[in-house]
Amino acid sequence: MQHAAGAPPLFPPQEVAAVKALAWELPARCGVPLSRLSLREVARQVVLWAVVGAISAATVGRWLRQDALRPWRYRSWIFPRDPHFEEKAARVLDLYEGCWEGVPLGPKEYVLSADEKTSIQARVRRHPSAPPAPGEPMRVEHE
Repeated sequence: MQHAAGAPPLFPPQEVAAVKALAWELPARCGVPLSRLSLREVARQVVLWAVVGAISAATVGRWLRQDALRPWRYRSWIFPRDPHFEEKAARVLDLYEGCWEGVPLGPKEYVLSADEKTSIQARVRRHPSAPPAPGEPMRVEHE
């Protein structure tokens, strides 16, 4: 949207900076799970926190792209330390393949996974997540 020459900007620089700062907040500080960190959620949060009166997700996205900011990206950064991790994981992976202790499961045997739900972790993390940095996604430990 173009504004008349000399007209004040729709959003002053202080508000733009505040929106960008909020976009870099860890999702937990905003009270939302990691899976909900989106442009729409950032826009909703800045209105809730009275940073701006109203703003669209498209505007938030345009501002973040101008600075090459992508706060919704994250990567696990602490690796398994359990010396028996491979052995434990192998049992689960074998079940996914339909085997138990090297023997294929029968036609009336089933594998149920009660804790599997995409993007939702039912555990408290051991280490705090590290916020994103320019050119780097947020780092979330896996434990």
